[in-house]
Amino acid sequence: MRLGVYLPPFGELADPRVLADLAAEAEGAGFDGVFVWDHVVRPQRPGLPVCDAWIALAAIAAATRTVRFGPRVTPLSRRRPHEVARQSVALDQLGGGRFVLGVGLGSNTGGELTALGEESDPRARARLLDESLEVITSLWSGAVVDHRGPHFQVDGLRFLPRPVQVPRIPIWVATQSLHRAPLRRAARFDGCCPEASPSDLVAMLDIIGEYRGDLDGFAVAVAGTADKDPDEYRAAGATWWLVQVPEISSRSQASTVIRDAADRLIGAGR
Repeated sequence: MRLGVYLPPFGELADPRVLADLAAEAEGAGFDGVFVWDHVVRPQRPGLPVCDAWIALAAIAAATRTVRFGPRVTPLSRRRPHEVARQSVALDQLGGGRFVLGVGLGSNTGGELTALGEESDPRARARLLDESLEVITSLWSGAVVDHRGPHFQVDGLRFLPRPVQVPRIPIWVATQSLHRAPLRRAARFDGCCPEASPSDLVAMLDIIGEYRGDLDGFAVAVAGTADKDPDEYRAAGATWWLVQVPEISSRSQASTVIRDAADRLIGAGR
C-alpha cells in the first residue's frame, strides 16, 4: 500500500506556498503522494479563506520531485473540459509525469454549487462528468478532435503537447455507493477514490472487477483521519492510504499530523 497526505486548502493552508511547503515536508518524510481538496468556497463556514486547488497543485509540483499529486477530487461539472485538459497537461509537465486527475460529481454541501449558479442535480452533473471525460481524454491524445455533444463542442482541434505520462494521465473516479453507474465509470479509467467502509469497499471492487475483467494496476485511494488504522482497507483492496489533515488546521497542526503519521506508518514499515 502506498501512503499519501490529503491536504485541505482552507484557513492557514489557503496559501499555495504553505501547501507546497507541507508537500515537500511529506515527501521528505517518505510519503508517496500529496493530494488536495478542490473547492471554490465553503458556504457553511462564512469568511473561511480558500485556496484555488489547481494553483496549489502547480506550487506542489514545483516544490517536490517524487510524490504523485492531484485533486481528490475535482467536480468536472463546474469546469470547462478543454481548460482541464490544458491545465492537467501543464501540471504533468511541471511534475515530470507525476500528476493524477481525480474526478467526481462534487456535492452541494452548504449550497456550494447553487450559490454560484452551478448545476445541482446529481444526474445532470453525472452527464456533464461523462462528457467532460470524453473530451479531456480525446484532447490528451494529441489527435485532431471533432466532438459535438449535448454540452461541449470541439471542431477539428488538436491539443499539443500531449501528457508526459503514456498512454495518458491517470484518472481516479470518486465512488460513494454501490450504485452501478459510478462504479462502471470508475472501471473505465485507472482508479477510484472511494468513500466506503471496508466491507462496502470489497463489494465496490468486486463490481468494478466484473466490469474491467481484473483489477491489475487499478488504484484504490482511500482517505482517512490520522487516528484510523489502514489495515482493514488494505485487506479490502485499497492500494493507497491518504492521511487526511483535519479540514480546519493551522500550518503547525498540519505539520504535526504529517510527522506523526510518518512515524506511525512509514517508520513502522507499514
